[in-house]
Amino acid sequence: MPSDRPGSWILSLSCPDRPGIVHAVSGLLASHEGNITESQQFGDPDTGLFFMRVEFASHASRDELDAAVTDLAERFTMTWTLDVAGRPMRTIVLVSRAAHCVNDLLFRERAGTLPVDIAAVVGNHETLRDLAEFYGKPFHHIPVTADTKPESESRLLALVEDLGVELVVLARYMQILSPELSAALHGRAINIHHSFLPSFKGARPYFQAHDRGVKLIGATAHYVTADLDEGPIIEQDVDRVDHTATPETLTALGADVERRALARAVGWHAEHRVLLDGHRTIVFS
Repeated sequence: MPSDRPGSWILSLSCPDRPGIVHAVSGLLASHEGNITESQQFGDPDTGLFFMRVEFASHASRDELDAAVTDLAERFTMTWTLDVAGRPMRTIVLVSRAAHCVNDLLFRERAGTLPVDIAAVVGNHETLRDLAEFYGKPFHHIPVTADTKPESESRLLALVEDLGVELVVLARYMQILSPELSAALHGRAINIHHSFLPSFKGARPYFQAHDRGVKLIGATAHYVTADLDEGPIIEQDVDRVDHTATPETLTALGADVERRALARAVGWHAEHRVLLDGHRTIVFS
């Protein structure tokens, strides 16, 4: 028996662009008593792909909607996801020693402003255990060395599977994921870094930036790929600075920019607003 209140759903899809896609999707939803509450679409002339995100309310069951969208997907060669609107996405956060990004994510989750369910915090150091436990989150210490990296990544991937994790967030996690782990987490691992790359790599980037007299500092949130810091970009943010800024000022401002950009990227991903378009992303923000 259908409930008195319709369920709220999000349908995100991509497929080769051709006439009739929007008509077909809206017709399918209408045939299942669907009331569209938000709809965004984009056709990429460079790749020839069409992208769409639709929020709708319907009395239809999950099985009915899945079956209907599966039939439509075969007709249009679609890649698609269907999820309950507002469902917190099961997430783990990887950390090293810097606390600003993970603290911001944990606070936003607790405040109800970030649609994630953080199942655990994983650190290659013990530094942030107290912070995770303050928020009531399990902390897993998985140290990483050159000799133990394969074993450490196997433990991490096993944790992802055991906890039913859908999203992995690298919140200033100072380890490079192997190509194998990057592939296993394709499209569901988000990293944050200062956007000085490749200009200021290595240690103390904000001190290098100060030495060069930068006028903008920023951060980039992107999906993790085997190519270091070259994954599809989800969000970027900047702050303007001037000659009075010290290296310490740049570091503090940079941390603020990093946490803002990362939180937006995580939120958009959890709401199925980010679709992959080759090396780029389509973001229905």
